[in-house]
Amino acid sequence: MTELAEPAARPRGLRALYAWMLRNSEGRHAWVALAGFAFAEASFFPIPPDVMLVPMMLANRKRAFALAAWCTLWSVMGGMLGYAIGALFWDTAGLWLIGALHIPLSTVEALRAKYAAHAYFIAVQGLTPIPYKLVTISAGLANVPFAAFMMFSAITRSVRFIVLEGLLVHLFGEQARTFIEKRLELVFVVFLVLVVAGVVAARYLF
Repeated sequence: MTELAEPAARPRGLRALYAWMLRNSEGRHAWVALAGFAFAEASFFPIPPDVMLVPMMLANRKRAFALAAWCTLWSVMGGMLGYAIGALFWDTAGLWLIGALHIPLSTVEALRAKYAAHAYFIAVQGLTPIPYKLVTISAGLANVPFAAFMMFSAITRSVRFIVLEGLLVHLFGEQARTFIEKRLELVFVVFLVLVVAGVVAARYLF
């Protein structure tokens, strides 16, 4: 008598969330959700859009560059809101948001002074784990010329999402997906460490 194979165990916790994101990466609202995620993160939301972008790219490597470009577009658009918060609404929304993120005003002031003197640092620091909302708000507070801000914002977001993540997924998608799925917990821990490192760097190194 042939024995019936036991059903595969359903993923739980973090793996269940990862499986859900892969299943829904081609859904009707996936691209809209990614756009909202990227827009919000560049101005006020604490979690980077990479957590949604990378699974979507892994689910369909052929669309990796299109997804990366879409994420870049909406991140730059969200950066405009962050810039406006610093330039126009600092005394209200800006101060409240920085307080909610537990970022010292001295950190914002240091970035403001740096961008006022050298606006190109926007393009450099946008690639680091430093929260991008802090970069955009500080640039607005520094009154960086808007055209220069948009140029550096477009450069840094394009390099991060299109050149780095899009290219890596396009070239090593299957290997990357295998690695992530085998070591999902480790990847998540590393990601959290990078986020925390960015907050610490913004707080103590600038």
